Order: sequence, then C-alpha cells, then structure tokens
Amino acid sequence: MEFIGIGVGRGIAVGQVAWMAPPPAEPSTAASGRGPERELERAQTAAAEVARELRRRADAVEGTAAEVLGAQALMLEDPAVHGSVAEHVARGATAERAVFEAFAAYRELLTGMGGYLAERAADLADVANRVIAELSGAAAPGVPDPGHPFVLVANDLAPADTATLDLDRVLAVVTLEGGPTSHTAILAREKSLVAIVGADASGLVEGETVIVDAANGRIVRDPSDDDLAAAAARQAELAAEAMAPIAPGRLADGTSVPLLANLGDPAGAEEAVRLGAEGVGLFRTEFLFLGSETAPTGAVQEEAYERLLAAFPERKVVVRVLDAGADKPLAFLGGKHEENPALGLRGIRALRRTEPVLREQLRALAAAASRTYARVEVMAPMVATVEEAAWFAEAAHGAGLPVAGVMVEVPAAALLADRLLAAVDFASIGTNDLTQYTMAADRLLGDVAELQDPWHPAVLRLVGAVGDAGAALGKPVGICGEAAADPLLAVVLVGLGATSLSMSPSALAGVRAELLRHSAVQARAVAEAALGADGAASARSAAAEAVALR
Repeated sequence: MEFIGIGVGRGIAVGQVAWMAPPPAEPSTAASGRGPERELERAQTAAAEVARELRRRADAVEGTAAEVLGAQALMLEDPAVHGSVAEHVARGATAERAVFEAFAAYRELLTGMGGYLAERAADLADVANRVIAELSGAAAPGVPDPGHPFVLVANDLAPADTATLDLDRVLAVVTLEGGPTSHTAILAREKSLVAIVGADASGLVEGETVIVDAANGRIVRDPSDDDLAAAAARQAELAAEAMAPIAPGRLADGTSVPLLANLGDPAGAEEAVRLGAEGVGLFRTEFLFLGSETAPTGAVQEEAYERLLAAFPERKVVVRVLDAGADKPLAFLGGKHEENPALGLRGIRALRRTEPVLREQLRALAAAASRTYARVEVMAPMVATVEEAAWFAEAAHGAGLPVAGVMVEVPAAALLADRLLAAVDFASIGTNDLTQYTMAADRLLGDVAELQDPWHPAVLRLVGAVGDAGAALGKPVGICGEAAADPLLAVVLVGLGATSLSMSPSALAGVRAELLRHSAVQARAVAEAALGADGAASARSAAAEAVALR
C-alpha cells in the first residue's frame, strides 16, 4: 500500500514510523482561583521562559531556521498579544486559558488574511502550545525519541522542531499538512532531509517500516524485499552523486547552465560555496527589515551586503530589493490592513509608495558592491507592468547599479515578458508565487496543495513565454523559485529557455548530475512532453517517460 504526498528533493529513506506527540489539551474554561494579578504574572513568566528557549535554539542554528525561531520569540513579546492575555485574565480566566484564547484569536485573524500572515498563524499555534505546556508543567511539544533512528510523522511540524531536528536520528519526515513552500518543506531542503508534505498518510501505524521516496512523493507501507533493494540502490546512487567532483552546471553537450544559490542572509554564503554554488541567484534582503519599527540605516545595510558579496568574488550575486508590504507589514512602509494582502500593496508597489526606503537600499548596495569584486545585479519583486519595470531600472541605474532586472511572479509579467525585458537587463522567474497566482491557490494553504505545483502546464507555458522573450532579446532568464531544486523539472525549465537556475544549496548536486544527462535538444524535447499534458501529475509523468524512451 502507498500513501501519496508532495516530495521535497530526491532523497529516499527506510525506517520505522514514530508519530509526533499531540499538542497539549485545550485548557479548561473554569474560572481562576488565584486572582488576575497572579494569573497575569504566571502568563508573563511562562512567555518569557519560552522566548528565552526559542532564542537559545535560534543561536544554535543559522539561515532560515534562525530567522524563524527568532520570529517566534518576537511573537511572545508582541504588546497586542500581551494586552489580549491581560484582558482574558481580568475576566477571570486562568493563565493557560488566557493564552489559548489570545493566540486563537490572532491565529484566526492571520489565517483569514492569507499569504505570509497565514504562515505566521501556524507559528502562533506552536508558540501558544509551548507557553501552555510551560504553565502546566508538561513537556513542551516536540520530536519523540523511540531510542533508534526513525521516520517522523506529524500533522505538521513547528518551525522550532524542524529547525533543530537531529539528523542522525530522523531519517525522514512525513507531514499530513503543508505544501511545497511551507516551513517544513523549506527547512527540509536546507537540511537535505528526506521529506514528503501534504500526504494523506493518517493511516500510518507507530513502529511499522516504510519507505519514504521523496522523488516520487510516495510512502510505501510494508515494503517487499524488492522494494527495499530498489531503495538501497537509489540511496547508493544519490550518495555517489553527492561525492562527485563539483563543476560548473552544464548540459551533456556543454551548454552552460550556471547553478546558483538562494540565500536569506549572509550566514549561508560559506556553505553555499562549499556545495558548489556558482554565485547567488536570489539574495533575500528582508532579514534586515522584518521586525523593525524603522528601516535599517544605510551603514547597517552596507555591512550586511558586503559580508555576502565578499564570499563570491568575480561571481554573480543577484540581490532582490525589499519584498514587503501588506502581507509582510512593516510600520515604516505605512501599510494598512487589507482583506486580501496577497493581491495588495506589496513588493515594488509598496516601495514606490515609500521611495526613500528603496533609494537608500540601492545606495547601500552600490556602496557595498564598490568595495568588493562580486558582480552585483539587483531585481525588483512583484512587477506587473512595463512602467514599473522601467521605473525600477532607472532607479537602480541611477544609483550606480548597472544591471537591473525584474522578478516574474505574476501572469501579467510573463504575458508581457518581451516588453518588460526590453526595459530591463534580465528576468528571474519566482516559480513559487507564479504558481500561486496562476492557479489561484494560496501557496501556504494545505487544502489546495495539489494546485501549488509548478509542474502544471499552465505555469510551464508562462515560463516558456518568458524564456522565448529572453532568447529573442538576448537577455538572461533565470529561475529562482524552488522549482529549480527538482532535478527533472530543472531539465524542463532549461528546455523552456531558462539560462540559469537558483535553489537551496543542498539541491545543487542532484540538479548538476541530472543536467549532465541531457543535451539542449533533449531538454527541449522533455519540456515539450510536459507541456503536452493536462495537469501537473501527468506533466511530470510525461517528462519522465520522455527521458526513459530516449
């Protein structure tokens, strides 16, 4: 019997199932016998202790994991949350119940807003459970320890758990919820962890042996000897790929396809270089801005940018300017509540409303670039019109940054790619958001995870339109969404006209090995096979069949 989900990466693992323990029970609604002052003190003490633990974990890790844990700690210090807890306590609730009610209200609010804020709602649930456990003297929610290596199965994983998994014990992760861009999926890629998310696998039984095949999104229950032998052979093949000499990305006929890294802060640069990144295809600058009441100074920005650029001498580093706005609210951007923030004032739209923030960021980038040898390129997020593209290019060039491009994340940009590319120097396709907007499916909503698939022919057609425009104008078209981390899909993307691929550094080896199996002509044939399908699953199958029949 098999269970199907969304695989993360290409890994395969065999092990015994261990289920994540359920969260604490819902606290009683009975009135407190301690009095409001004592209950408020209990709540504040527990929140402070959980925040300290989250920060301790954040200090022990790097990259996205550290960012997520730090953000969770900040949630516990939010004055609005503290005020809500105090209100419930004043009405007679226990500290446990007050925390439950306060966080539940905010979770409901953020879930309804969608996008980035919906993702924060899942984090709020974990934070609330940790505080309630602290108050009740129970163990904090966490990963089980059956005494041997295991396959971790959970409804979903909290960031605090995913970030600190013991990879010597956890062979693979299976979650019933989540999509390809959930925190579990993102952190699993960073850790090179075998994972399947959004799986219909509630029937798995504690202690049974399973094969977790991420490449095919399958969990095989009660595997046969042949199944186990095939899994072992696949593990050996992947191990050989990982040990292969690092070389520039290219196709079998020698066509160059630079393989770049997606990075969220300078701390990941060293590891990216070690894993063979030829540069950076997406450097997210939000880490400098999120959680701040004011924009960081130019000096602070320059120091961070220079640290990153120094790690990539003579190599391309593509920096995305601040991608924030209604769905990542920042006080200094002057945003306000929106009913549908994913379609609101974000990205380039928000920056045009607060032009000094963008101008200072561009100036700081140019200053940092002048002191290093990296080849700096800059791009704007959420561009939808030719006018936006031209405006940004003029601003970047005026700041002393000679190469300016746009991200293609909405269908409008893909459909007008020839005109946008006439106004800028390059395009970079963000497949996560392009899929979300093409399929009208929130990329963070597990209920529509089956639609959040960049293999869908509608998405591939838009990628192909951008690739054709780039080829006609002689301008580069990169892929910086995590679709590039899927080796077979990477071949399709190159066949559709992508000239470079950027991904989590841990995915570089697998993509490099797969590209070497195909010529440019063959990559185009595989892409055509995928385009001829009716849906995402059939597109993947068609591509795989085209490869097998060669």
